[in-house]
Amino acid sequence: MNVEDLVLVPWLEARRVLGDRALRFRVLAPPYPALGVGALRALRVSALSGEHDGAWELLAGYERYERV
Repeated sequence: MNVEDLVLVPWLEARRVLGDRALRFRVLAPPYPALGVGALRALRVSALSGEHDGAWELLAGYERYERV
């Protein structure tokens, strides 16, 4: 599976596909207080460059957000 194929799949599935790779996980959030609603999905998966020892980054986001 190519990393582009992981876009919009549930994040747990993306994590499973990435296996034992070192991973930096981030969740995209709006700039206001909000609750994530719906599934948490992979938005971007990329290899980190530089001194990250081969780590990957998984950026995830919810299907929608509701202000609190």
